[in-house]
Amino acid sequence: MNKQIEVTVFSKPACVMCTATYRALDKKGIKYEVVDLSTDAQALELVRGLGYMEAPVVVAGSATGPGFDRTRSMH
Repeated sequence: MNKQIEVTVFSKPACVMCTATYRALDKKGIKYEVVDLSTDAQALELVRGLGYMEAPVVVAGSATGPGFDRTRSMH
């Protein structure tokens, strides 16, 4: 049985790289939840605790990483 991995994009308003991340995920047909770091202090602390200081941050299952990056493809 192939279980879908839960994907969360931690983002902020008017973020160009966040929008690029959404587009890349949409293009690949990957479903995701968006969490706004500007309104969710608990999520902001979680992202900082993971060592990230900029949005977007993508969490897919137990893997984390920065959002859209033209130098690598999102698998």
